[in-house]
Amino acid sequence: MSEDQFMGGLYQRFPVTIEKGKGSHVWDINGKEYIDCMGGYGVALVGHQNERVVKAIKEQADKIITVHSSLYNKTREEFLQTLIGLAPKNLTQVHLNNSGAEAVEAAIKFARKFTGKKGMVAMKGSYHGKSLGALSLTFNPKYKKAFLPLVEKVSFASYGDIESLREVIDNDTAFVILEPIQGESGIIVPPEGFLKDVRQLCDEKGILLIFDEIQSGLGRTGRLWACDHWNTSPDIMCLAKGIAGGVPMGATLVRPDILAAISKGEHSSTFGGNPLSCAAGIAALKALTEDGLVENSEKMGKIFREGLEKLKEQHPMIREIRGKGLMIGVEMKFEVRDILMNLIKKGILMLYSGRNILRILPPLVISEEDITKVLQSLDSVLTEEEKKRNV
Repeated sequence: MSEDQFMGGLYQRFPVTIEKGKGSHVWDINGKEYIDCMGGYGVALVGHQNERVVKAIKEQADKIITVHSSLYNKTREEFLQTLIGLAPKNLTQVHLNNSGAEAVEAAIKFARKFTGKKGMVAMKGSYHGKSLGALSLTFNPKYKKAFLPLVEKVSFASYGDIESLREVIDNDTAFVILEPIQGESGIIVPPEGFLKDVRQLCDEKGILLIFDEIQSGLGRTGRLWACDHWNTSPDIMCLAKGIAGGVPMGATLVRPDILAAISKGEHSSTFGGNPLSCAAGIAALKALTEDGLVENSEKMGKIFREGLEKLKEQHPMIREIRGKGLMIGVEMKFEVRDILMNLIKKGILMLYSGRNILRILPPLVISEEDITKVLQSLDSVLTEEEKKRNV
């Protein structure tokens, strides 16, 4: 019996039924092994079945699983101290929630309440989630047209173009939100100086700057935060995906004066900050910082990029390689569906961004040996595809 019988057609499905995982590998129900370059869309950050995370979940489950934030809990307190100790400067307060979209929804409310303004500016190519507020800040019309009207007073600026941003902000702009590296639109890295220019413009105009580091944060790009590549800090930062090693969690980090503007009861989350997620979160953050995973992301990312650049020289199908660390996009001249399906046959799971971009988000524990196998498989698949297309 298939899940599709019950789940409708909401997801683009791959013909693989995964049963277990370890590190950067997963196995299907038939025992076939795959190198996982999907990583649960970036969630499997510290590796499948990470020993720290598994141990923390088991120990916490033996104590208590849920404690609402109207009560205190020492596991939550430890997680908050650990997270704030790693956060960009001035972000010393946190709202804990359950997903990236929830982290963005909280950021919208906090910024609008604090500033007293209603205008919101996001970037063309942005992706911030599919709940109504987050969807309003997501650029691609295909996600939005069936659900109009969305939240009003949203403008979009061209990513990487400070003059375009300057043109769309006005006296009622509460905030600018952007991904330091855009994920969904194809791993788009901003030009040097853009983030600093945005920070300066927001400071000039009294506008809050929100960074969505849901996909790019927590070591994914070879730095703990993608914004660290450009030495720029936001006023609010949204996190989720791998923050709790695979257990659902989101976090909205803010300056203390911003959160102080929110009154009791104006925003809350029933499951946010539950001890199970917090225990897993402590373990995931320790794995990142104490087990060298951020450094491994930078090192393996360079090896991956160098290998992909060599493939680009050999394969005319490849148009461009983009990214930092283990957040990599490979733009092709054709649609990538057949490439993805043929990689599955060779034991490689990989993502897409749109129709013609391969997206690579493996666990940060991936090894050089695995990367070599992925590159060899991709080489073989591209060779066959080019023969078929007479490229």
